[in-house]
Amino acid sequence: MPPATPKVSGKLFGLFCLASYLLSLSYGSTFLLSLLISSRGGNEHDAGSVISAAMLSTFVAVLVSGHLSDWLGAARSIALFGLLLVAASLGFALTPGFGHLLLVFGLLLGLGWGVFYTLGPIIVASLVTPAQRAKYFALLSGSMMTGIGSGPLLGRAASALGLPVTSAFYLAALASLIGVLLFWQLGTRLKSTLAPTAAKISWQATTQVLSSRALLPIIMVGLGGCVFGGLSSFQTSYAAARSLDYSLFFLGFMSAAISSRMLIAGYVVKRDPLRASCLLSGLMLGSIALFTFGVHSGFSYLLAALMLGVGYGLTYSVINGLAANEAPAGTTSQALLLFSLSYFIGVFGFPLLAGKIIVEHGMSTLLLTVLIVALANWLITLGRLFWRRFSLNAAQAS
Repeated sequence: MPPATPKVSGKLFGLFCLASYLLSLSYGSTFLLSLLISSRGGNEHDAGSVISAAMLSTFVAVLVSGHLSDWLGAARSIALFGLLLVAASLGFALTPGFGHLLLVFGLLLGLGWGVFYTLGPIIVASLVTPAQRAKYFALLSGSMMTGIGSGPLLGRAASALGLPVTSAFYLAALASLIGVLLFWQLGTRLKSTLAPTAAKISWQATTQVLSSRALLPIIMVGLGGCVFGGLSSFQTSYAAARSLDYSLFFLGFMSAAISSRMLIAGYVVKRDPLRASCLLSGLMLGSIALFTFGVHSGFSYLLAALMLGVGYGLTYSVINGLAANEAPAGTTSQALLLFSLSYFIGVFGFPLLAGKIIVEHGMSTLLLTVLIVALANWLITLGRLFWRRFSLNAAQAS
């Protein structure tokens, strides 16, 4: 019999979430890159190139994270690579212009964020029972989303105080450094708490996972990452084109994502996950339609952000649990690695295309593209529901 999963300490998990919040500020600050690079004479395509450089290094991060975890422990691995997040934030602030050196810091961002984002859920999966995973994934992702949303708000606060936008990157670097120290301290405590797990990825495990039902939530998180990355990375440009305050988007999105994950995620994850993912991805689709056709004021802008926060925020928690629980026995960690990899392809890869679309065809074309991606995401959930009903009817008929 496999070893029983230890009961997680509330204080320990709270410290884990705090450290996750602090590290997430560094990634959140990248949503200000479009604004920063534009102030230096660049455009959205330049910003998209820097963000997408992180996609290349996240592949490396996903491949080595399991080996790092087995060697140093998951928390210590996060701490070590968290230093790269500190370096990336400082690099974005200190590098003059918008030249190739920024691409180097984009690569560092991808390595640091990739290891953290991949090993974080694996730590959670090892700390709690399968029945608790969706709830604790929601708490972890809520903490991370708070940090991600706080990054752009630091930039808005700096602007209100008459400080340069680089101030937000300096603060993100400081917060990430504190997060690194916390994760290093957590290393010893988590090592004695974590249940044994095989985190290394292999071709055999990859084939097993991608041949199972876990493939569909893995595809969905990639499509969701395209939506989130495409909108968030260029929200400063979207808001400027409509004479709106971009902080409304991040305030609305962050507050909705966090409150829904903290307050109602426990209820949602107890429902039918296929129905829940269909409803929530439909809400996300509706928010993109509103961004595309219906935002004409601060109120409608905030409403669209709130809808996206609830739809995207809760969908992510539901499909994260599906990826873990629908994976073949013994491949949960590998499924979560592939889940993270798919997310990175969307959230870091899509901004390169998005920036090119904005420069060559305009923001409206990008919004239509994101709308098509969100529609494809929703159709997957709808297809799963129809297939399940068809299978049940066929089984009853036989």
